[in-house]
Amino acid sequence: MTELNNVSGHSQEEKVNKNNLSENKRSDQSMFIALPPDTPIDMPVQNLQANPNLYGRSKKIATQAPNVLLRRLFIFIVSISLTVYASYEMNLVFNSFGMTALGLMILVIFTILFFWIAFSFASSLGGFIEQLSKKGGLSLGIDPKEPLPALHKKTAVLMPTYNEDPHRVLAGLKAIYDSIQATGQGEHFDFFILSDTTNPDVWVEEEAAFLRFREQTKGHNHIFYRRRYKNTDRKAGNLAEWVRRFGGGYDHMLTLDADSLMEGDTIVRICSAMERHDGVGLIQTLPVIVNGTTLFARLQQFAGRVYGPTIAYGLAWWHGSESNYWGHNAVIRVKAFAEQAGMPHLPAVRKPFGGMIMSHDFVEAALMRRGRWAIHMVPALHGSYEESPPSLTDIAVRDRRWCQGNLQHAMIIPTKKLSWISRIHMLTGIGAYAMSPLWLLFLLVGIMVSLQALFVKPEYFTGTDRVLFPNWPQVDPVLAKYVFILTMLVLLAPKILAWIALLFNEDLRKGCGGATKALSSIFLETFIGGLIAPIAMLIQTTAVTSILLGYDSGWNAQRRDVGHIPFKDVVRDYWRHMAFGVIMGLGAWEVSTSLFFWMTPVLLGLLLAIPLVWVTSSQRFGVFCMKIGLLIIPEETARPDILRRDRIEKRRVMDMEVQDAFSTLLSNPKLIALHIALLPAERSKGDPINADYLVGMVKLKESDSQEQAMQALTSNEKSALLGSRKAIERFLNLPYFS
Repeated sequence: MTELNNVSGHSQEEKVNKNNLSENKRSDQSMFIALPPDTPIDMPVQNLQANPNLYGRSKKIATQAPNVLLRRLFIFIVSISLTVYASYEMNLVFNSFGMTALGLMILVIFTILFFWIAFSFASSLGGFIEQLSKKGGLSLGIDPKEPLPALHKKTAVLMPTYNEDPHRVLAGLKAIYDSIQATGQGEHFDFFILSDTTNPDVWVEEEAAFLRFREQTKGHNHIFYRRRYKNTDRKAGNLAEWVRRFGGGYDHMLTLDADSLMEGDTIVRICSAMERHDGVGLIQTLPVIVNGTTLFARLQQFAGRVYGPTIAYGLAWWHGSESNYWGHNAVIRVKAFAEQAGMPHLPAVRKPFGGMIMSHDFVEAALMRRGRWAIHMVPALHGSYEESPPSLTDIAVRDRRWCQGNLQHAMIIPTKKLSWISRIHMLTGIGAYAMSPLWLLFLLVGIMVSLQALFVKPEYFTGTDRVLFPNWPQVDPVLAKYVFILTMLVLLAPKILAWIALLFNEDLRKGCGGATKALSSIFLETFIGGLIAPIAMLIQTTAVTSILLGYDSGWNAQRRDVGHIPFKDVVRDYWRHMAFGVIMGLGAWEVSTSLFFWMTPVLLGLLLAIPLVWVTSSQRFGVFCMKIGLLIIPEETARPDILRRDRIEKRRVMDMEVQDAFSTLLSNPKLIALHIALLPAERSKGDPINADYLVGMVKLKESDSQEQAMQALTSNEKSALLGSRKAIERFLNLPYFS
């Protein structure tokens, strides 16, 4: 067979290649138009030091709740009152006989940490009240019990993707497409796959998946694909490029993430609300985490489903029309986004704070609100979903990037005319990461206070006046216990409130296995979460430190599929956390046994870091919990339509894998024609020279066959050649075997 294939000019593979090439030339290129005609719109880059252009809009927001100021006063009065009382009691614990430097330090850190949890408690309390109210958090006239409204305007559904598994991404998008079609209003939606993919194999596979998507749905006039050849400004730049090029043809855009799912019914209702309220710039849904199989993912999933609504209702309750944007599962008015959300590059300060804005979603919402557009969250509207990373390791990788983006917001807070609520959003994002190093510092200062008591000679008679009774320096253990109990009550109160709210929500209660099973799941989640917390503290502290030292997080694709993590990899990644726990434990024991037992919850999590991460990364333990009815959610006991559609689509592609780009092209003549039709113009004289392209062309010239060329090319060279018609034609003219 090999000899037959090697016959000069007459092998079967050569005939296929020549037929492919001739078919490419004969093909009607209109069949492979992957994009609609350009409908450009201006999207100016915003000047953060200047007043925004308001285009004559009124300062009054029509959709703002009339009593929102009272709600905000409630949040801050409760938070501040609790913090003042707790700080007063903590001062009595450490400084009852006079202020010391360490006593002052621990008081300041405690005050900041306690305000953080008190603020969360106050917001959750507002959310709890809102959940139990008759309105149930519904706003903007969105009521899922009402008949589905009719749409009149056009919405673009945007799926940005970066080196993701295209089969998985397009399966989810097709589920959304079919769900929208089922509403009978599919003609009001166009779908765009916006690729920033750099991996050449994934790039070509995306094009193949796009072709299949179109053929399956017959949606050639509504489904489009665009790949950028320069990944300027990452995801923010990807969306901005679409807005500037195509935004003029659409009233709204629905932004998705690679793991996003949304019911067609939900999408139609939000788009209808946007049509009815001209002053609304963005409506954010509350995505529910689903499809978790590992124990870690199921913990995240349960917490998001049970505690998440209470938190989200609270945020919507006091944010009003100045809510936030999480970057996906939200409908945005294109006019508002183009007008106000052009991302500037930050002034050149020490890396990584300068340059492009990484966590752009917070900033985009803040700038639209600065331009007097309303930003709303609708937590009561179901049908919005996403997935959780399968392990602590995976979430740490993502968290490192988010950490950098949130710390970068320190440069955004001084923006001129920014709403004070938007500034709080930024501070909250920064605080989410700053609390970890503060918590660690609090523990270390506590050890130092104990060391001071052990080694520093106390002064029993202080001052110049002679006194009859000495001042006995001591830490009041009874008062310290009360402060600890108060702290734990405030910390755990949002979970308690969420469970009480669950009792009044029949669907949620039954979907979580009943009140008792739900409470048992809360105990399990709290226990394991408490053990993971000190590990996460060290992870985030390390991230904050490295960012402040100037190390960039880069841009890597997120691992979404569940995969076994070898135990040796867990040991490699977490032995330092375990060693740190051993050192802290030995130090605390040497200083004081009471200090050791006080630090036991933290030490236990660190000492168990390796087995804890390994166990929570396991599907086996996650499935076991599901079988015994723990950590379950309603979306598992009564699967919504969009999740059923998604499961069917993913099963269809579960055996498909990303192949070599050239092999994928050779297997599909239509794909070759599409790929060539989408390529940019060839390089002109004076354009930048691509060294990978030059080396790749030399390798093609020196290769005797396609097989030899594929083995010789590096990933960068392959990517460069796939961007050139001349290179592809030269490759196709080679015999398959030498």
